[in-house]
Amino acid sequence: MVLWFGQVLSQIADKVFFVLLISLLESYQPPQMFANSMRSALMIAFTLPAILFGSAAGIVVDRLPKKPMMIAADLIRAALMLSIPLLPKQFIILLVITFLISSVTQLFAPAEQSVIPLLVKRENLMSANALFTTTMMGSLIVGFLIGEPVLSLVKTWSGESSQEFFVAWLYVIAAISGFFIKIKEPKISKNTLAIHPWKDFKQGLRYLWKNRLVRNAMVQLTILYSVFAALTVLAFDLAERIGFKSTQFGFLLGAAAIGLVFGAGILGHWGDRFHHKPLPLIGFLSMAFVLAIFTFTKHKWLGLGLSALLGLGASLIGVPMQTAIHTSTQESMRGKVFGFQNNVVNIALSVPLAIAGPLTDAIGLRVVLIAMSILVGVAGVWAWQNTRSVLQDVI
Repeated sequence: MVLWFGQVLSQIADKVFFVLLISLLESYQPPQMFANSMRSALMIAFTLPAILFGSAAGIVVDRLPKKPMMIAADLIRAALMLSIPLLPKQFIILLVITFLISSVTQLFAPAEQSVIPLLVKRENLMSANALFTTTMMGSLIVGFLIGEPVLSLVKTWSGESSQEFFVAWLYVIAAISGFFIKIKEPKISKNTLAIHPWKDFKQGLRYLWKNRLVRNAMVQLTILYSVFAALTVLAFDLAERIGFKSTQFGFLLGAAAIGLVFGAGILGHWGDRFHHKPLPLIGFLSMAFVLAIFTFTKHKWLGLGLSALLGLGASLIGVPMQTAIHTSTQESMRGKVFGFQNNVVNIALSVPLAIAGPLTDAIGLRVVLIAMSILVGVAGVWAWQNTRSVLQDVI
């Protein structure tokens, strides 16, 4: 619960920080070469570390104590946040700070995921991952939804620069909570501390290639996050189609979050009853159904119900797949595996965000949703065919 509390604060702080970056642009003068691309440059600075350092961070996590690493990551991010109002308001400086904060985040994520199997017994991993997955995906939705209103409220109450202090304080509280995590980590030998980046990278790739279950579970999670990333862009048009204002797209995302929490709660409490059920397949087919029907929906209540069903289907994929990765990955490889996973997931989040809007403008929302539905359904059947023989033994 202490680890989860820190996860909530840290991940929401990440999302609110991104919202803050966009609002800070008004106060920064960009170089002439960035005059028309400020937001794009910030997004690149925010996402590039995940692509560059995601896998490398996992290698480091396997060699250092994870609890101190999580605490240090939160404190460093808080310090970097506090430096923003103190430094000159130059756009290049904001880009560098953004890049550094995102780089430190790459260390925090695999360390946090690697700690879960050390704190939780094998038979309770489904419940723990239900909570972890709900928080991970929920923070993506909630953080972006509450970011602007909360930051505006903080600025109204406390004035300029208070927003940076607010986000920094979230990181500090998360760091303080880390001191209360009681964990017994395996002793790390001096020989293990030596880092050979290329050798370790190849070792991680070989491990994923040989471990079909972990590899395919990661593929399914990548598909899942890609769908949700695309929907955050498409939600504006979807909201208008079913009778909401485009600014009320949060209702659809909120309904999906409720469905996700509901599904994760069921799996967390009664996951053992679904031991031999094809949960990921059901989840993918449910999501494919919702995507196909969504574009023909013109009633608010039906749209909200479909969003909740989408979230429920997502929980049937995310929770079992994350549990499968935990139970099937040996302790010495967890950092590398979760580093690869965060690397792939961040790429999966950024690509749909970049192409969903232009595709919708070019070929229309209905075509995009139906195409997504077909891809999700086919991917779900393929993934299940490749993992069902071994998946039932670990979840």
